[in-house]
Amino acid sequence: MDTLRDRLGTWFKPYAALILTILVGGVIIVSLALLGSEVYDDVVDSAGLANLDKPALAFAETLRSPWLDAVVTGFTNIGGGIGMPILASILTAWLTFLSRNWRPLVLIGGAAAASVSATTFGKKLVGRTRPDHADAVPPYEDSPSFPSGHTLNTTVVISLVIYLICLQFHTMRVRVTAITAGSIFIIAMGLSRVFLGHHWLTDVMAGWILGLAWVAIVILAHRLFHLVRRREHIGAAPSFDRPIVRDVVAEELHDGGSSGRGKGSAG
Repeated sequence: MDTLRDRLGTWFKPYAALILTILVGGVIIVSLALLGSEVYDDVVDSAGLANLDKPALAFAETLRSPWLDAVVTGFTNIGGGIGMPILASILTAWLTFLSRNWRPLVLIGGAAAASVSATTFGKKLVGRTRPDHADAVPPYEDSPSFPSGHTLNTTVVISLVIYLICLQFHTMRVRVTAITAGSIFIIAMGLSRVFLGHHWLTDVMAGWILGLAWVAIVILAHRLFHLVRRREHIGAAPSFDRPIVRDVVAEELHDGGSSGRGKGSAG
């Protein structure tokens, strides 16, 4: 009985560290969103609007044209309530298939759930009004403005996709490409909200900051998970029955090379 209890305890500790860190981090991030009213009072007062938000919106209006408005609207829809879940599901499924374990599903799914909660509660508490429809590009949005949900959720999902790609691929070119493309996508998504007049710039900045803070906590939880596994001598995290793709390829290449050398020796 003691042996079984010890084994179960050893197995559970890494997951307890992962779950506890994510839960505590999720509470922190949602709390930060709930405290957004303080940020609203300190940063988004009349001086803040005059010095940052209104000039940014006015500059965005000078850049608009019918064709560019249509392109940016199509792009920003990717980060919306329909587009982002679809994109996140596709990327998560791809990374899950590639790695042959549940890590992408757990990390991206759990992180996205917390970011949506932070967005929902933050908007309800702050209740900030979006820019006037006269300054925005249709279709118009009437929900509260602070923080930008498109920006926050995109930052969380894409940042974790970048992290998982860097874990999966050890080639510097792949990592640099993923980081560059992902960063551009995150920045462009936030700026698209200002360009279309759907958010103030400070809404977008809050989305970036909250998103990156939450991603840092999720990554910390994941690293603690593996640290505890190594300390408990459990080994690698559970995976699917099938081996990782790159391991199969490496094994086949190794076996092929060994067969070639054997034939050469026999001849």
